[in-house]
Amino acid sequence: MSAETSSPSVIVVGGAGYIGSHVCKAFAQQGILPITFDNLSTGHNHAVKWGPLIEVDLCDRATIFEEIEKHSHVPLVVHLASSIEVGFGEKHPDSFYMNNVVGALNLLDAMKNSSINKIIFSSTCATYGEISNLPINEKEVQSPYSVYGKTKLAIEHMLQSYHKAFDLNYVTLRYFNAAGADESGEIGEEHDPETHLIPLALASAAGLRQRMKIFGNDYDTPNGTCIRDYIHVNDIAQAHLLSWDKLQNGLTKAELNIGTGKGYSNLEILKTVEKVTGLPMPYDIEPRRDGDLSQLYADTSRAQSVLGFEAKYSDLDFIVRTAWRFFKSKHQI
Repeated sequence: MSAETSSPSVIVVGGAGYIGSHVCKAFAQQGILPITFDNLSTGHNHAVKWGPLIEVDLCDRATIFEEIEKHSHVPLVVHLASSIEVGFGEKHPDSFYMNNVVGALNLLDAMKNSSINKIIFSSTCATYGEISNLPINEKEVQSPYSVYGKTKLAIEHMLQSYHKAFDLNYVTLRYFNAAGADESGEIGEEHDPETHLIPLALASAAGLRQRMKIFGNDYDTPNGTCIRDYIHVNDIAQAHLLSWDKLQNGLTKAELNIGTGKGYSNLEILKTVEKVTGLPMPYDIEPRRDGDLSQLYADTSRAQSVLGFEAKYSDLDFIVRTAWRFFKSKHQI
C-alpha cells in the first residue's frame, strides 16, 4: 500500500506557496500527508518537501475534476491558491476574477462531484474594507474596496451557498498580516514581486533594494505610523490543524479571524529589523496613501472559542528573526 493511501491525507491547493508550504509542513508533522495541487505560477517546486506535487491549474476544469476524483479518498481540501498581489489585481481584475473566483468554482464543483465535502479556505481581513470599529470582529459588514478583497469575499459567499445547497462543510480563515518564516530557515516568503513590509525592509537593510518608504507619519497612533496585526505563518498553519480537527469532529461551518488581537506600527517594524539584523535601516517618510487606515487589528475571541486558537509565535522579535534567517539563507548572506 502506498504512503498516500496508508496515511491520513489532505489536499493542499497552493501548497507550493508561502503559507501553503508552512501548512504542508504542519500537517506532515502530525502524520497527515499533504498532497500539493499547484500550477507553480507563484509557488516554488523546492518548497514542496513533505508530500507529492501534482501540477494542476484550478482554471483547467477538466483536469481539476479528474485529479479530485483520483483523490476522492482524501477527507478534506485546503484552498490557498488565490492571487494576492493587490496592485496587480487593480490593473488586471480579469486575471484575478478568473484565477480566484472561477478557479474556486471549479474546485468546489469537482468536490461536489466527488465524495470530498470539507474545505478550509484561506481568506483575508481585506474582505472587511474600511472599518473604524476596533478590534475587527466577524460581525462587521464586509465591504472590500480592492479587487483582491472582492474576489475573496465572492469565494466566501460561494462556500456559504454550497454549504446550504450541497452540505459542504467549511472553515473560512480571514488572515490578518501573515509574516515570519519557519524557524528552520528552509521555507519562507518568496513572492515576486514582493509587497510585504518585513521582507522589503530586510532587503533594504541588506542593501539589496532602495531605501524603505513609510507612507505617512501623522496618523493618530503613538509614533504617527500605521499599525497592523502581524500573525506568524506558523500560527496560521496551526489554525489549519485546529480547523482540520474540528471539521473531522462535527463542525459544519465557521468564518474566523486569524490574527493576534494587537498591532505593530511601521516604525516598530523597521526598528526591530535594525535590531535583529544589526544593520542600518534606511527609510524616508512619504505622504499618506489613499485608503490606508491608521490601525487594523483583529478580535480573535471567536477563533479561540471555536477552534481553541491562540497565537503562540507572533512576538515581533521572533517574526523578524525567523524572516531574517530565511532571507539570509535564500540570498546567501
